[in-house]
Amino acid sequence: MTGFLLRRVLRALLTIFIVVLAAFLALRTTSDPAIVILGPDAPPAAVAAFHEAWGLDRPLWVQFGSYMSDLLQGQFGKSMLDGQDALSKVTARVAVTLQIMMPALLLGVVTGVGAGIVAALHRGRPLDRIVMLGAVSGFAVPGFVFGLVMVLIFAVNLQWLPSGGNDSWQAMIMPILTLATGWAAILARFTRSAMIEVLDQPYIRTGSAKGLIWREVVMRHALPNAAIPVITMIGFMVGGLLAGAVVIESVFSWPGIGQLIVSSVSSRDVAVVQCVLVLVATTMVVSNMIVDLLYGWLDPRMREAG
Repeated sequence: MTGFLLRRVLRALLTIFIVVLAAFLALRTTSDPAIVILGPDAPPAAVAAFHEAWGLDRPLWVQFGSYMSDLLQGQFGKSMLDGQDALSKVTARVAVTLQIMMPALLLGVVTGVGAGIVAALHRGRPLDRIVMLGAVSGFAVPGFVFGLVMVLIFAVNLQWLPSGGNDSWQAMIMPILTLATGWAAILARFTRSAMIEVLDQPYIRTGSAKGLIWREVVMRHALPNAAIPVITMIGFMVGGLLAGAVVIESVFSWPGIGQLIVSSVSSRDVAVVQCVLVLVATTMVVSNMIVDLLYGWLDPRMREAG
C-alpha cells in the first residue's frame, strides 16, 4: 500500500508541475501584460518601467525559477492591476463559488445515483425509459442553454426569482439547479450502466436463487460493487467544480472564481490567472488521487496493477 500511495503522490506532483509550467509559458509568450494593462499607446519608458517592476525584463527561465521558488513558499505573487495578493483575491472568490457548487454537487449526486439505481432495477420498463429520457435530455442540453431558459421562464416571465447576482438566497436556486441537472444526468446514466453490469454477475443470480431477499442482494452485494466506477465519476466532478464555474457564473452574473478568471485573462493579470490555474489543477489532481486511493482500498487488484 505504501508503494501504491507513493506512486500516486509522485504522479500528482508531476501533473501539477506540468500544469504550472504550461500556464507560465502560455501567459508570458502569448502577449505582453504591460501592453494590455497600460494600453497600446503607452510610452516605451512606461512599458520598460512596468517590465522592471514586475520582473518581466529578466530571461524566461529566471522568471520561472523565481516563480517556482515563491510558489514552494506559498507565495502566489500580486495582482498587476491593483497590487493585491493574488491568493487572497482568488480564495475570496472561491468561497463565493462554493456557495452554489457544493449544494449543486450534493443534489446532483443524490439525484443522479438514485435515478440510475431506479432505472437499473426497472431495466426495459417504462420507468427506466422515462429516467433515461430525462438523463439524455439533461446531458444533451448545454448548461448555459438550460440556464438561459430558466432565466427566461422564472426571472423574466414569471418573475419568481432574480436573474443574477448573489444578493439573496433566491439567487442561488437557478445556478444550483442548472449545475445539478447536468451532473445528475451524467451520474444517472453511469450508475445505471454500473448497476446493470453488476446485476448480471453470476453471484447476484446465485444469491437470488438461494432465496435471499432481493432488497438485501441489491443493498449488500450489488450496490457496493457498482459504487467503484461511480466513485470515479464523482471524483471527476469534484475536480471540475472550479473549472466548470466559468460558464454558469457568466450566465447568472455570479461573482465567483469563474468571473475572476475571465476578467483576469482578458486583462493579462498573470499572477491571478496562474493562481487560479494552480488551484484548479491541484483540486482535480488531489480529487483524482483520492479516488485512486479509494479504488485501491476497495479493490486490492488496483494496488497491484498501479
